[in-house]
Amino acid sequence: MDDVIIIGGSFAGLAAALQLGRARRKVVVLDTGQPRNRFAGHSHGLLGHDHKPPLDILTEARQQLARYPTVRLVNARANSISGTIDNFFVATGEGESLGARRLILSYGVADQMPDVPGFAESWGTSIVPCPYCDGFEVADQHWGLVWSGPPSHNYVRLYHDWTETLTVFADGHDISPDIRADLARRNISVVEGRIAEIAHHRGRITTVNLESGRSAAVDILFAHPRNKPSASLHESLGLATVNTPFGIALKVDDRRETSTPGIYAAGDLANPAMASVTTAISQGATAGISAQQSMLV
Repeated sequence: MDDVIIIGGSFAGLAAALQLGRARRKVVVLDTGQPRNRFAGHSHGLLGHDHKPPLDILTEARQQLARYPTVRLVNARANSISGTIDNFFVATGEGESLGARRLILSYGVADQMPDVPGFAESWGTSIVPCPYCDGFEVADQHWGLVWSGPPSHNYVRLYHDWTETLTVFADGHDISPDIRADLARRNISVVEGRIAEIAHHRGRITTVNLESGRSAAVDILFAHPRNKPSASLHESLGLATVNTPFGIALKVDDRRETSTPGIYAAGDLANPAMASVTTAISQGATAGISAQQSMLV
């Protein structure tokens, strides 16, 4: 029996594996090779890896983990989980049954693209969610924001550090008069009507086309579609969740432990609004260290 099985081998999962491997704990990482940020050309804000393609960073991380003999990376999907603390079992899609004393869930979330032609094709290229990830590269350009509810008002204030030119697309949302007054005070225009199409060239936006026939040109479009966990293992385990404006997240404590003893969670699965590699790595490292310390005798 292994010490820890990590389900999900992107930034959070590999960070957990690194801490556990250095503690000489036996670890299996199950991964299907579909990280959330695979659509992005570059990853930004990660110390030592700024502006590198995210898949290249993950490849390098896996190569570095190879020096730890107790860490095993397996290309497989976890189909089911059973058992309790000190005696968990994971059945893989290849028919293998793996046992471990602790589990770390880091299988992330999947963004739910709206049914708008051109949106999915532009996602990660010129439609992005995070100014900390992509704002510097498009600073002082014309930004657009797809309004998704009250949290969008906070984004308006946040974006001011990067650009003075912002257009809000209401996309059918009812924006309250007081918020509209604040937007007007900031010289931010509001384009009414639902978005019908994102016109683009190889993922680069040319115009945002509305159902009314109106079009508006922006250089970059910020949007926050809802997301959902990439797997349903947490549901079968009955783990406690919390509702967020972006989707369902696993409820964890400061040590990243879920409502079930011995099961930890890190990365977007426990914070779907995060969209930050740096935070995912930090949470993964915390989960790995917490799992290791929980096994001390």
